[in-house]
Amino acid sequence: MSILSGPAPLLVAVPAMSAVLLALVPSYRVGALLNVAACGLTFALALLLLGAPRIAGPFLIVDDLNIVFVVLNTFVAFTTAWFSAGYIAHELETGRLTPLNLRFYHAMYQVLLGAMTLALMSNNLGVMWVAIEVATLTTVLMVGLYRTEAAIEAAWKYFMLGSVGIALALFGTILVYMVAQPVVGEGAGGMIWSVLMKRARDFDPALLNVAFVFLLLGYGTKVGLAPLHAWLPDAHSEGPTPISAVLSGLLLNVALFAVLRFKSLLAAHPGTLAPGPLMMAMGLGSLLLAGFMLYRRRDIKRLFAYSSIEHMGIIAFAFGLGGPLANFAGLLHMTMHSLTKSAIFFAVGHACQVKGTQELAKIRGLTTSHPLLGWSLVAGVVAIAGLPPSGVFMSEFLVVTSAFAARPWLALILVLGLLTAFGALMVKLSGIAFGEPSPGTDPVKASYVPMGVHLALVFAAGLYLPPELVAWFRHVAAVLG
Repeated sequence: MSILSGPAPLLVAVPAMSAVLLALVPSYRVGALLNVAACGLTFALALLLLGAPRIAGPFLIVDDLNIVFVVLNTFVAFTTAWFSAGYIAHELETGRLTPLNLRFYHAMYQVLLGAMTLALMSNNLGVMWVAIEVATLTTVLMVGLYRTEAAIEAAWKYFMLGSVGIALALFGTILVYMVAQPVVGEGAGGMIWSVLMKRARDFDPALLNVAFVFLLLGYGTKVGLAPLHAWLPDAHSEGPTPISAVLSGLLLNVALFAVLRFKSLLAAHPGTLAPGPLMMAMGLGSLLLAGFMLYRRRDIKRLFAYSSIEHMGIIAFAFGLGGPLANFAGLLHMTMHSLTKSAIFFAVGHACQVKGTQELAKIRGLTTSHPLLGWSLVAGVVAIAGLPPSGVFMSEFLVVTSAFAARPWLALILVLGLLTAFGALMVKLSGIAFGEPSPGTDPVKASYVPMGVHLALVFAAGLYLPPELVAWFRHVAAVLG
């Protein structure tokens, strides 16, 4: 069976065609509905991958690893588009955005979804690099959508730091091709993942080690790992809230996926250095930095941007630790973080609109002024802080136990970082949810459904994981090595 006859090419084609259509649609309401419908269709196609054969072509590949990312990404993209329809309508009513801005926004949303999906499904490491670069440039444009001085500054900062990261990743990609060329010959074969994995044992280990360092630094910039994280808080705080949700819940995962692909390549060669220590060091550094920085945040979106850095650090640490349990925990934590953090940004978007500000000091007493919104945000923060019975608690518990089993001293640092971040989030939550209500009693206009669905899935996962999901994640964990 050819990969071109399955759902894989449609997963890239549907967003591409939708982007062109949305750029031409003058009506905001029609554009918003089409955006939701296109994302829903893409998610449905992603679900078809679960029953599709695992095959590889010259440009696209369907395997157990990328199916996890594609299904998660398309689901969160769909629910975020749903949330976005009401949220962006309010921005239009208040004059922060114009109808032309919204046409651009909806078209770029589909370009971003298509680029991320292509990056995840590409069987060519060069195409994957190009797709991640397109996704980066698209989000740069969307971060600056409000055209304020702060938004433009954040977009330029993201562009400059992202360009440095993608340049390092390009150099690492070129080195991998140089390693493969003497073994597989000139031409496209040296860029094809399925070919590289089969011949990995024959590559020069020294040059492969150097390539991974550049790739980890390059794609690690996109993941938001310290000390390469400086773009992330600005981009999250100044762009539209749906883009903050997409950045935290989706784009960071795509860059992490690229790192895992190359880590698997090194793991297939017994002569290379273990990539795990580098990933664990950057992961713990990100966790500790974010944990302490959370105490000083005065902007609610920046607060949860640093929380994203914290959790990407936990995920990087888990995959760096390696082994069946740690890899399983990393996959589960990545899934729970995407669902929880996007739900939190949905709640934050609602709160910022009804209070008219992003300043933490002016967003207080939400459980009194807006009970449903306030308690939803409480549930989201409780989940992301790792309290039971959330799925985040389960994944963090697995990361900690696997760390104590393999690296006890590193586990102590991990626990210190988790407790530091936990304390900061609880301190901030007390004022946001239970303080004296601040001015701003407008009703929430956007839908609560996407936020409710995400939180329901997160807390359900803390109580029960379907055996099929556990078996699937175990298999992928074993593949990662």
